Amino acid sequence: MSPADFSSLKLNTELLNNLKTLGYNAMTDIQAEALPAILDAKDVIAQGQTGSGKTAAFALGLLQKLDLKRFCIQSLVLCPTRELAEQVAKEIRKLGRGIQNIKVLTLCGGVPMGPQTASLEHGAHIIVATPGRIEDHLRKANLNLENLNMLVLDEADRMLDMGFQDALDAIIEQLPANRQTLLFSATFPEQIQSIAARIMHQPLTIQVLSTHDSNSILQHVYKVGEDVDRLTAVRLLLMRYNPQSVVVFCTTKRETQEVADELRRYGFSALALNGDLDQKDRDQTLTRFMNHSISVLVATDVAARGLDVDALDMVINYHFAHDNEVHVHRIGRTGRAGNSGMACTLYDEKEQYKLESLQNYLGQRLSSEALPSFDVLDQPIYIPPMTTLRIDGGKKQKLRPGDILGALTRDNGIAGDQVGKIQLAANWAYVAVNRELADKALTLLTDGKLKGRRFRVRRI
Repeated sequence: MSPADFSSLKLNTELLNNLKTLGYNAMTDIQAEALPAILDAKDVIAQGQTGSGKTAAFALGLLQKLDLKRFCIQSLVLCPTRELAEQVAKEIRKLGRGIQNIKVLTLCGGVPMGPQTASLEHGAHIIVATPGRIEDHLRKANLNLENLNMLVLDEADRMLDMGFQDALDAIIEQLPANRQTLLFSATFPEQIQSIAARIMHQPLTIQVLSTHDSNSILQHVYKVGEDVDRLTAVRLLLMRYNPQSVVVFCTTKRETQEVADELRRYGFSALALNGDLDQKDRDQTLTRFMNHSISVLVATDVAARGLDVDALDMVINYHFAHDNEVHVHRIGRTGRAGNSGMACTLYDEKEQYKLESLQNYLGQRLSSEALPSFDVLDQPIYIPPMTTLRIDGGKKQKLRPGDILGALTRDNGIAGDQVGKIQLAANWAYVAVNRELADKALTLLTDGKLKGRRFRVRRI
């Protein structure tokens, strides 16, 4: 038996059997280093990039530690964004599906507190949440954490970047001192070291800096200046490579909006993702990007946390990241799961020192390349294959994905392979359909019935 096999760990039979059915056999580097210590009840600080397998590392630890005979909150996972919290909760449920009667509850902002309060009254074993919403529930005495035995801070660096320091301090003050604490972070700034020193007991530090190599991600750097500005450079790269999905990383919220607006003016399918969006617009933007209804997402580093795209073709750095670890985290969003990816970075004369610093950090030579010829601007612009429809009904109206798919495909409707992702929330649903069949799909859903009733449907 290899030491990297999950079967080498002291996990209960239900977890091991479920891992086999999921096809999880060999551990990633971060899992192999962190899990033995986590299962041994030690505090752990783990540094790893997106796609390193950190979620499974702490999820298996808290599931193994769970005592189902005690129906109380035993684990709390804090995440910087609602999207990441929902993604983490989904992974925990998947990994724990072999164990009966586990209740995982997600508590995030951007939605009413009333239903969350009602869910808390019914109890839970594991809470996955954003710090602000946990602080709200603690303030209103909706949440009892006196039986907590494990705290996980996921992407702790982004929580601090987003201003959650005070909220984290307030939450931790109300937790039992006798607990296990796990801290996962893509970068390791001084603030992280400071908070770890205050809240952790002799933690084991693990660093897995990168899960990618030069073979999986092709890095290109391009110098911009008087001849070609940054926006024109982005247009040239998009026209040359025609990516189905690309994230353009900007340093400010204002810049994301300006770049997205300009790209749309030139005919590209682009939207901005930043902290100024309300939750509804943020949900719609992410949904449209992940179901291939838009191809270009222009985002800040903070806003892009929790973004889980299976096959991201390209990353474009509009500017260098503020530090080299963040750069590695950015480019790690492409070239995942054995796929190849491309990362393009723009810089000017004033940023030459950043290029040299990155080369030293990576131990890799990055030579500046010539941008694509202006001739590519004469080619047709890539049009995403899908369009998203919003249905004003969801789980509370007892809708299921099969109801929506059935309404679209029955009675000479559209073919099932022309329907993309279907996403359900409490009171709404999104469905992606082939762009050329969007009008027909809209008519089918508007004129037809779902669960015996009609719902408002519109294109977004």
